[in-house]
Amino acid sequence: MAKARTPILKVAHLKKAYGDHVIVSDFSLDVWPGEAIALTGRNGAGKSTILRCLVGAEKADEGTIDIDGQPLRESDPKVRAAMATVIDDLDFFPDLSVVEHLDLLARAYGLPDPETAVDSILAEVLLVPQSGQLPGTLSSGQRRRLALATAFVRPRKVLVLDEPEQRLDVEGVQWLATRLKEEREQGLAIIMASHEPTLVETVATKTIHVGGARDE
Repeated sequence: MAKARTPILKVAHLKKAYGDHVIVSDFSLDVWPGEAIALTGRNGAGKSTILRCLVGAEKADEGTIDIDGQPLRESDPKVRAAMATVIDDLDFFPDLSVVEHLDLLARAYGLPDPETAVDSILAEVLLVPQSGQLPGTLSSGQRRRLALATAFVRPRKVLVLDEPEQRLDVEGVQWLATRLKEEREQGLAIIMASHEPTLVETVATKTIHVGGARDE
């Protein structure tokens, strides 16, 4: 695949500290279409902080972040349209059912056939029987599948995931690994933090050990 003239995601000299405690220092990264970057390392090394800065949930103290050639501004419609994220337990609308959440997203992002898209992703994440339930009634594993479905049901150029394997069973992890690999091969850029070797080995084109040396 020929590389674009600019990375879809460009991070330069990122720094984030809480008081005197520096969490991330001088972190730089280019992510190209069709590339998947896995951040690995111990808990507390700064992986989640990096991802939260990339999606605008945290403001970096130093450095720059560009999405599709434009400075990161979470409120920018172009940025929101380009990036899908699953980095925290989502705050679902308490009065909307599973299918209503996905339908709202599909329509908000202008999918040409939202009903078909929603039906397809519900079947894929094995939530058809729970489609009429409220998110608060789901098990933790089902809520994780719904969170992933909210990313997969919408257009995206970059997918940012923080330990997406959490609360998935073995079959769920294998499904996720296969799905992400297929999307990466179709040109999606992915950056994820993960402790799951199967996910990293299947999906990642490059692994970065946060808090240690880079492994190409």
